[in-house]
Amino acid sequence: MRSSVLSLSSARDEYSATPPLDRAIAPALPTRLRPADLLRLTDEGAEDVLAGRYDHLLPADGRWPVDERWATRLIADDEVDVWLISWTPGKSTELHDHAGSLGALTVLSGALSEFRWNGTDLRRRTLAAGDQASFPIGWVHDVVRAPAAAESVGPLDPTLSVHAYSPPLTAMSYYEVTGHGTLRRTKTVLTDQPEGDL
Repeated sequence: MRSSVLSLSSARDEYSATPPLDRAIAPALPTRLRPADLLRLTDEGAEDVLAGRYDHLLPADGRWPVDERWATRLIADDEVDVWLISWTPGKSTELHDHAGSLGALTVLSGALSEFRWNGTDLRRRTLAAGDQASFPIGWVHDVVRAPAAAESVGPLDPTLSVHAYSPPLTAMSYYEVTGHGTLRRTKTVLTDQPEGDL
């Protein structure tokens, strides 16, 4: 595990207050963390980024990439990965899931558009600075920098979000919507990178 200011040891104390799981269900879950735990971790990570505790991981010249998404891992252990992601206009993650991992995010600055498959079509929602979202197993979505945020793009004006995955990502599947209004998996890739290829 990498050490960091955002230590999971203090957060784990909070997890112990979580009611015990039904013994019949607990072995089937991929992680003991719940979506609320991941939301708390992304919120704490966002606060620490804004407070400058991760400045040593940010682009050295203070200028954010404008052509490609950028990410850095804030925390990594056997139970959870926490990432800071910088988003650029027009760079979609493509429709994907997070395989056997739960996920959550907190938007720090700018705004993201999420297109989520609801079983019959894609539903769009916009997440602005301060908004959070969690993703259960099987959640298929595409994420992109929101158009309004894209208008003010610049190397000093990033759209940033903190993401947590538990267990840490090992694979992602990608999908397309068919002409019959269904999803078709196009590929599955082994990866430990967040939200698609960076």
